Amino acid sequence: MTLTHATLGKTTLFGQALLALGGAAFIAAATQISVPFFPVPMTLQTLAVLIVGLSFGARLGTATLLTYLGYGALGLPVFANGMNGLAFVGPTAGFLFGFVLMAGLAGLAAERGLAKGVVSTAVLAIVLSVLLYVPGIAWPMGLASVTGVEAGWVGQDAGFYMSHFIAPFLIGDVVKSLLAAVIVTGAWRAVKARRA
Repeated sequence: MTLTHATLGKTTLFGQALLALGGAAFIAAATQISVPFFPVPMTLQTLAVLIVGLSFGARLGTATLLTYLGYGALGLPVFANGMNGLAFVGPTAGFLFGFVLMAGLAGLAAERGLAKGVVSTAVLAIVLSVLLYVPGIAWPMGLASVTGVEAGWVGQDAGFYMSHFIAPFLIGDVVKSLLAAVIVTGAWRAVKARRA
């Protein structure tokens, strides 16, 4: 059972569409929030993706992220720094597509009961955040050049990607994973308390 199902009960197809549209808008809004952090400012995009996946479940979480990407494809400025569909050929395109997988896996884990307590949910969120680097780095390392994208960030050595695409964001990803765990498990506690 997902948090959304526990809160709203069984939803109609129309209700699920509204949740996907609203969840995508939530992610878009969170993406535009930049928090001063070390070594780089931290957006709340990954936090929102984790919350959506852990709350909505695998299918609805995946649909929500596809809706979010669809907003960008339509030209809406929903990605970091107000970017739109042009981000699909930029250096972070792999992360955008990886968010779909992240939400789906978070939702699947929640449905299987692997994200019940703060610790298990935090560990899951951290693992998913680390896995996000796989598509995030695969895109600039080689997939971008296969699709004809040529830029200074394409086809560099592993050290370049470690210092520019991974290392500056690791601490922030851990913090966002912990926050997602606290928020989602706190919401579960509130639902259970209301039913008691």
